[in-house]
Amino acid sequence: MIYLDYQATTPLAPEAFAAMEPWLKTGFANPHSAHAAGRAATATVEVARDQVAALLPTGGRVIFTSGATEAINLAIMGCGLPVSAAATEHAAVLDCVHARHGDVLPVSVTGALVKPFASGGGNEECRLFAVMLVNNEIGTLQPITEIAAAVHAQGGLLLCDAVQAFGRMHIPNGPDMIAISAHKMHGPKGIGALWVRDGISLTPQMLGGGQEQGMRSGTLSPALCAGFGAAAKLAADRMEADAAHVATLWNHAMAAFSDWTINGSATARYKGNLNIRRDGVDAARLISECRNIAFSAGSACASGSGRPSHVLRAIGLTDAQAKSSIRLGFGRYTTVEEIDIAAHAINRAAEAML
Repeated sequence: MIYLDYQATTPLAPEAFAAMEPWLKTGFANPHSAHAAGRAATATVEVARDQVAALLPTGGRVIFTSGATEAINLAIMGCGLPVSAAATEHAAVLDCVHARHGDVLPVSVTGALVKPFASGGGNEECRLFAVMLVNNEIGTLQPITEIAAAVHAQGGLLLCDAVQAFGRMHIPNGPDMIAISAHKMHGPKGIGALWVRDGISLTPQMLGGGQEQGMRSGTLSPALCAGFGAAAKLAADRMEADAAHVATLWNHAMAAFSDWTINGSATARYKGNLNIRRDGVDAARLISECRNIAFSAGSACASGSGRPSHVLRAIGLTDAQAKSSIRLGFGRYTTVEEIDIAAHAINRAAEAML
């Protein structure tokens, strides 16, 4: 199997597995217990917190959660502010926005925000804006530093979903809250975090003990924290090398899929995400026929719904164009040979449909 679905999840780094293993075998103590074994578990959690925080701006705290979805819910529902979000945000953001009767902001054909603060910008109320750094479906990069400055100028706050960027690139200063996930950067599933700038207060959304800084009740897993921390440290050490490798893979993929059209920006994007379309191709059928290659037609969270991607519709694609689009995700453990083999198989299957 050639795995090209890095936006859905990434392979667990061997270093992350090694960090987790002792805590899965013998380090079973509750990190919230006061005895020696509990204190040892607590120490592992705090080392991991520092390792994760090292990839984030200074002047804030890291709150461990079960994943980015919980982090986003805590940020949006916990701040209690009116909220606006880009139309291309992940469902975790948009569903919270709809629940709070917030506003959805339009984007351009590349996925960039169009007049991002027109909605809600004319009143004096403090407002939360949610904008992701790297789009999970089309890879488009948003100018988060500039957006944060504009949000702050009108007295608002900025939540940044940095799931697809964390560990892959520098996270810019500016956001007031940042949601991240371990399994999108070679860590384990089941853990993420919300970074919260100092001075920002949130209302807990999970009650029952307040173990995680009073913000999130429930027993932390030292194993998951250790794996997250090890993946973050590895990402910090390898960031430049990983970026260079991804650029090489991108160049091979671009050459191999020259008959396809890129969805989103061709330049302002993360190059480990290639979302492309070809008229006349049935993406669902293509995925089925290329069964030895793992790739997707969009977000794994929306797979099986039968609906065209809301991200592709937001950038102006028709339903037919959206259903003719595929997403290829690659990264640290992908080889050039795998890109070439996969491209040959996908192109051959696509040609048979035309």
